[in-house]
Amino acid sequence: MSSLMHLQDFRLERFLAQYEFSAPHLLCTSDCESVHLADLLLMEDGAEERFKDLWLGYTESAGGPEVRREVAGIYSAIAPDDVLVTAGAEESIFLCMHAMLGPGDHVVVQSPAYQSLHEVARSIGCRVSHWTLRDEDGWRPDIEALKDLVTRETEAVVINTPHNPTGCHMTHEEFRAVRDIAEDAGAWVFSDEVYRFLEYDPADRLPPMADIYEKGVSVGVMSKAFGLAGLRIGWTATRDAELRRRVAALKDYTTICCSAPSEFLTALALRHTEEIVGRNLGIIRSNLALLDAFFARHADRFAWVRPTAGAIGFPRLLTDESAEAFAIRTVQESGVLLLPSTAYEYGDSHFRVGFARTDLPAALRAFEDYLDGRTA
Repeated sequence: MSSLMHLQDFRLERFLAQYEFSAPHLLCTSDCESVHLADLLLMEDGAEERFKDLWLGYTESAGGPEVRREVAGIYSAIAPDDVLVTAGAEESIFLCMHAMLGPGDHVVVQSPAYQSLHEVARSIGCRVSHWTLRDEDGWRPDIEALKDLVTRETEAVVINTPHNPTGCHMTHEEFRAVRDIAEDAGAWVFSDEVYRFLEYDPADRLPPMADIYEKGVSVGVMSKAFGLAGLRIGWTATRDAELRRRVAALKDYTTICCSAPSEFLTALALRHTEEIVGRNLGIIRSNLALLDAFFARHADRFAWVRPTAGAIGFPRLLTDESAEAFAIRTVQESGVLLLPSTAYEYGDSHFRVGFARTDLPAALRAFEDYLDGRTA
């Protein structure tokens, strides 16, 4: 196991912390529309009574049997004992990186990326290579470039699909090519799958990496596709028993176990995946059509590569203004919050938009009014 080195400030979280709970229009959120507790409990007969009867003691460190059984149910080759429940995906990323990697290890990370996916490895002392996506390529992953980056010294390949922040989703061929390249090198594939289930076409849904590769690690969470970020429940799924043992040992030094009410509600929600995700996909499809029309009207200002899955996109500014300055000016003058690409250490010309919440039409109207000079 590795020793903890210095972690840089989390740019995305520090930027959002300034505005997320005060800006009236959030046009950059990455999660889906949430629900009230009462609405979730109504999904199942007797759920409210069982919730009120819940014992509020410690849960099992790996997660309770019920929630691990429901998580395992979204996989085909994963058993409940192959699942470790964590406090969101963030804890899973942190613990897995420390369990898998050590100082000097070589790691290839898809880029741009949620900062944890490369920063935790860097803080451990790993050599990090970036497998970079570009909008001029339609954000498609370059498999030949990955072949050049991965060597016999590579310890792990870190991917995220559907992708944050670009909205690109790997094809079945690309996903299996990543697996094959890693397998040839004897490397782990750490697969951030938090946006799984948000494929616009069900035929595009990929198998979890943990299902198709013995050294595959799949990470999921209730925050994104399910819109239940307040539960703070994520998980690691892997068939590698030794990796699970190391992650479990590290968890004794972080959260020890997760919240019993959150585990109860997670299991309930997973039993109603089709209903919850179906509703959220309806919101996404409706909002994506509005965004397509918006960017068509403003093609002189923004370059828009339409996402192929997920709840977010990553347009580029066509002006000389920095994306960070543009985002700050926009939120201060219009109340519309965008997330600049500096939060991803990916230059200063892109910004993230999120479109999985019901208030997007109002946020988009406020943004367009501001752009067209109809607001102060």
